[in-house]
Amino acid sequence: MGTTKLLNKCESLFQKLIGGSALPKKEKGRSHSTRPVGKRSPSWCKYQPEEIVALIVKLAREGIPPSRIGVILRDQYGVPLVKPIVGKSITEILEENGLAPKIPEDLENLLRKAARITAHLQRNRKDKHNKRALQLIESKIHRLSDYYKEKGILPPNWEYKATVASIA
Repeated sequence: MGTTKLLNKCESLFQKLIGGSALPKKEKGRSHSTRPVGKRSPSWCKYQPEEIVALIVKLAREGIPPSRIGVILRDQYGVPLVKPIVGKSITEILEENGLAPKIPEDLENLLRKAARITAHLQRNRKDKHNKRALQLIESKIHRLSDYYKEKGILPPNWEYKATVASIA
């Protein structure tokens, strides 16, 4: 074993011994776009609020979720943000037109992810890592559902049944 390998091994063992971790930090990178500073409609945006509302309703009728509608408006139509131009968010516009999803999009994505991991764990019962991942996802589901119940977005009797206990 070479000297550098031995030093690296000793360093990682020392880090674990003193309580430090060899895992990557949770810091995010700085390479991302910045939102516009002003709260008013940009002068270069060529769409009127009525046109943007019509586009949002058209895209929602095609079955596109609210987050993707915002991305499509930004990338294909050159609309930076909907709220400064129209005065309402995309979900508020969808609620007015009766097209809002029954379950909020972020909660629905977590439910789908939990279902996928549950199906995986039915086939691979000894997969401890994904069992832990399912526990984390289900805790996120519970926290998010409590928040949406407080806000009145979900009905108070809405409940998610945990599947970790049934798999264990």
